Amino acid sequence: MDCGGCTPRRPWDHSFSAEPAEVAALRRLLRTHLGLWGLAELTESAQLCLSELVSNVITHVGPGTPTTLSVSVSGTRLRIEVHDPDTRALPCLIDSAGDAEAGRGMSLVAAMSERWGVQLLPDRKITWVELASELTEVNGHSKDVRVSRATSCLHLYTAGLPTHLSGSSRLSVIAAEEVAIDVIADVLHWLRAHGHDADEALDRAQMQFEADTLRPAR
Repeated sequence: MDCGGCTPRRPWDHSFSAEPAEVAALRRLLRTHLGLWGLAELTESAQLCLSELVSNVITHVGPGTPTTLSVSVSGTRLRIEVHDPDTRALPCLIDSAGDAEAGRGMSLVAAMSERWGVQLLPDRKITWVELASELTEVNGHSKDVRVSRATSCLHLYTAGLPTHLSGSSRLSVIAAEEVAIDVIADVLHWLRAHGHDADEALDRAQMQFEADTLRPAR
């Protein structure tokens, strides 16, 4: 298959200390990657599941626990893993009665995800969750035709990037955003070169983007 317009979704991981202050940064990092992967529609549910998995480590293993977030695409599902060193504190579903808050976290994860589980290894446990996406194939696109077209365009720009900028590191995420900005800037230059008002076009594009974002999904 010609993958000229495919979206490579390389697995990535991020090590951190399980502290409440880290959760917001992790959510932003996940949102950035999902946007680059063309999976923005999963952002809300993915961030919620991530928050619950990390909160589970903070509450049941302890603040400051060395933890690793791993994110990948398994088939056409988004897979989020949280690794921690305690193989005894296992997350479980609890039927919380009344207005009790404790125990609802994993029930919420189960409701938001397609499936979840826990894998025990000699030195750590992995709590994972998988979310169904709108992808039709592993490196394909979601149903959003605009995302598909943009991905094909970005692929042409990233083809010449050095290897260390096209990998799965945090640096590659930043580089991809810079490439997208280059694409937008080049289009504005093209408009101006052909006698069009680039600022007006940018304003119209922003208005159209906001309208599309507010329009209910079909």
